[in-house]
Amino acid sequence: MSRKSKDRTALEERLGYHFADKDLLERALTHISALSGGVTRVNSYQRLEFLGDHVLGLVISDMLYRAFPKANEGELSRRLADLVRKETCAEVGRAMDLGPELKLGSSESHAGGRLRPTILADACEALVGAVYLDSGYPAAATLVERFWKERMLKPSRPLRDAKTMLQEWAQARGLPPPAYKEIGRTGPHHDPVFRVAVTLPEREPAEGRGSSKRAAEQAAAAAMLDRAGIAADKLDG
Repeated sequence: MSRKSKDRTALEERLGYHFADKDLLERALTHISALSGGVTRVNSYQRLEFLGDHVLGLVISDMLYRAFPKANEGELSRRLADLVRKETCAEVGRAMDLGPELKLGSSESHAGGRLRPTILADACEALVGAVYLDSGYPAAATLVERFWKERMLKPSRPLRDAKTMLQEWAQARGLPPPAYKEIGRTGPHHDPVFRVAVTLPEREPAEGRGSSKRAAEQAAAAAMLDRAGIAADKLDG
């Protein structure tokens, strides 16, 4: 191990996987801000994240297919979307305790990059890709099962997201689909906060905020449902 390489033994123990190619592990933990001296972005985790995202989708699709034999493709798709979304991957990244392991540039590190959900999510996906390259699909599947199985069996939120539920609620009352509009954006370019308003005829608009436009739309829909006194469990069935 070179002097510049950090001992990753504790991380590998948490992952339940030991890399044959340690360079893959290092690359999976390297944010683009840590690169300098003419080193290209391919030495960051971005390419591994691309691969890991697709490997993760395949592994979880397989897990869902086997775990829910009576579920139709719509339910499987909703479960898949919930399990591979950035917020879930960030949760898994925190469970892996990736923050202290990340290689960041000084400015990104001082700006709180080790806690940033997008970075944790990207590094988590990159690790899945790195394990896949290091040992193949079975090893990657084992890693994913280790950290996603409990989340798969016990969803942390309703399977029907707030936007879907609001649209169903509006449709049942003969209303047009809810209209969403971005009304503001604050924060730095790399970590924005979006404000979105949702409107329905003869109702006051409701607002939501989120780290992405999609998340803000979901928050706005949830706010309108809450204002109407509708809980997620009341929309089931």
